[in-house]
Amino acid sequence: MQVVTSADRPDLEDEVREAFRERWPEFIFHGEAGPEYLPRVSEYFGHFDILLLDEGTVAAGGWGVPFAWSGDFDDLPDGYDGALARSVADHEAGRLPSALSFMAAAVAPAYDKQGLAQQVLAALVARAEEQGIGQVVAPLRPTWKHRYPLATMADYATWVREDGLSIDPWIRTHQRMGAAVLGPATRSMVISGTVAEWESWADMVFPVSGRYVVPDALNTITVDRDADRATYVEENLWVRHR
Repeated sequence: MQVVTSADRPDLEDEVREAFRERWPEFIFHGEAGPEYLPRVSEYFGHFDILLLDEGTVAAGGWGVPFAWSGDFDDLPDGYDGALARSVADHEAGRLPSALSFMAAAVAPAYDKQGLAQQVLAALVARAEEQGIGQVVAPLRPTWKHRYPLATMADYATWVREDGLSIDPWIRTHQRMGAAVLGPATRSMVISGTVAEWESWADMVFPVSGRYVVPDALNTITVDRDADRATYVEENLWVRHR
């Protein structure tokens, strides 16, 4: 596989979107932090946005953001949203990063089960090393957590197989690369919208106010029809690679 950055190949933007968008539910693309920070993340950290190309075809990709971190769990950002905010703030303040956070990795459906996700993560680790960044973390969105939306992430993280590895395939991928589970990112991503917007994103109806289980959501969402607002606060799981 050829490793390039999205900055190297801006002509692949539409192909990347088509290859990877189906990997996440629609509501994920409507987080509160994205519009504020993602344009600057793309501008500042293009060298941490990589693609794997198979004879020119987008096979896999992933990206991360660097920020200053003491190494203590309590000093980690809230999660995905917090990592975006801190990376931008640190860069603009001239603070040197000490950690790289994986933010997303995906494989095009035609290239499933070929170990490409691990190759993406390894390539990002190599980029961090080239930049003198010694710590690597990630606020994981576990693959199977949506099956258990009523369980807390803290509890889910303790569910293991007989071999001691997580029941969750994405957590296991990181564990096999040497990652250790640190703890939950309890407010990793906040997604708020009108009731109509959420009904469109989730492809379901919310007839009364209350909590709902939504397909592909890791936690329940809260609907307030009087205020015409639905809010989802997603928990993720911090892991540390080194």
